[in-house]
Amino acid sequence: MFQHLTNAISLILPEVVLLAAAVVNFAVGPFLVSESGQAPNGLRHRWGIWSLLALGIAGWLWLAPVPVAEASHLAPFQSDALVWFVRMVTLVTGTVLVLINWNQTADRDSAESHACLLLILAGANLIALANDLVVLFLALELVSIPTYVFLYVARRDASGQEATLKYFLLSVFSSALVLYGFSFLYGAAGTTNLTAIHRTLAANELQPMPAMLLVSITTIVAGLAFRVTAVPFHFYAPDVFQGTANSAAALLSVVPKVAGIVALVRVLGQPSVEAAIHAGYWNIAAKSGGMIYLLAIATMFVGNLLALLQKNLRRLLAYSSIAHAGYMLVGLSIAVSVPAIGDDGLAISTTHVGGLPALLFYLAVYGVTTLGVFALIASLSTGERPLETTDDLAGLSKTHPAGAFLATVLLFGLTGLPPTVGFLGKLTLFFASWNHGTDFGRRLAMCLAINAAIAAWYYLRLIGVMYLQPSRDDTRRTAGTPAFVGVSLCAATSLAVFFSPDWLWQALQRIGS
Repeated sequence: MFQHLTNAISLILPEVVLLAAAVVNFAVGPFLVSESGQAPNGLRHRWGIWSLLALGIAGWLWLAPVPVAEASHLAPFQSDALVWFVRMVTLVTGTVLVLINWNQTADRDSAESHACLLLILAGANLIALANDLVVLFLALELVSIPTYVFLYVARRDASGQEATLKYFLLSVFSSALVLYGFSFLYGAAGTTNLTAIHRTLAANELQPMPAMLLVSITTIVAGLAFRVTAVPFHFYAPDVFQGTANSAAALLSVVPKVAGIVALVRVLGQPSVEAAIHAGYWNIAAKSGGMIYLLAIATMFVGNLLALLQKNLRRLLAYSSIAHAGYMLVGLSIAVSVPAIGDDGLAISTTHVGGLPALLFYLAVYGVTTLGVFALIASLSTGERPLETTDDLAGLSKTHPAGAFLATVLLFGLTGLPPTVGFLGKLTLFFASWNHGTDFGRRLAMCLAINAAIAAWYYLRLIGVMYLQPSRDDTRRTAGTPAFVGVSLCAATSLAVFFSPDWLWQALQRIGS
């Protein structure tokens, strides 16, 4: 028993570091604030440095892992290439979020705010590590519960409280759906271990699928679609993004998507080509493909068309986030669907671009670019001149030329234009869909291309506002240093990975194999 516990802890050392740092925040933070709520000036800087230190140590453990004994297939945690990728995404995302959050919260709330952020990042990693339904659900809640607190701490006025309450109530409902689906999956497979579940399903895949397994697929996908902000589970996002602080909106735009997508990948698994030629078969991946296909198309069109009507920046980015969730679901739909089968019984494929690598590549691309945009808004929203609406961007090329240039780079990335990595992200999704060999794969590719053109209108419009419209106030804007560092890192990454994407793509190919 002690050996199994030691192996389990050794697999999650980076997450242990993040959890320990969060515990320190919760334990020490209250003692640095007086009973009247007064805190020493600059306390938020100390907690920001402490959070970056924790992320740095976790990153060192990620790059130089401690040798561990090979884990059993029945162990609660499994470490593989997907875990490596998710840790990379959360560590980079966490670093930028700390920089965005640096000056977004008061000194007295900074300890709790950064602690919640570290817990959320640890939870996202544990979702990838989970090899058991119980562990997976607890990891999902480790993302959800601190998010409620993070939203409330970030903004405590009436709008912030309303946004927090909306997210809380709908998140609880989605968690109930997921747990309900897990219970049916356990009933069908007779175990909560994910490896054992997929083996049980594979052993019975040539038999008719029981109704409880179909119910399980439906409720799990529906519950996790809330976290991904897929239509029709998206309606909370615009109001919550508009009502909360920039740091909280940035968090919601990326981390829940990572959690939802990775959880779906872990639960649904890979489709079985051999079983696909039979009418009824036990394979929850292939059975979910049609549902995710419909979600992808609806999510892309609803997100982009409604984004065209928005004037509030955070609301526009909320609908943009919904549209990008649709792009990700394109990759997931291809990943879980059986490709066209030739006469020789082999899958028809004209490319090595798989749905899962394309999905994960796009997830990383989207995270970098959208976090950069939120970091820019947070950095320039200082004093009495916040960036709230698209009109507030007018003349930014003159009031803050560097900010306008970085925003242009990031908006090019969200649009999918070279020379940014966003171009490669959309291109890989398009190739993965078009070359899937099925009619629905090509329909998804065409919808993706149409929606990329629609999105270009409102992204490029923002660039036009910055460079072509005169500012109402020609006074030079000042930028908050930590958040502006985050903007610069995101823009530089977007350009650098465009010119050198092979290292990331090769790593993702190992996940899809």
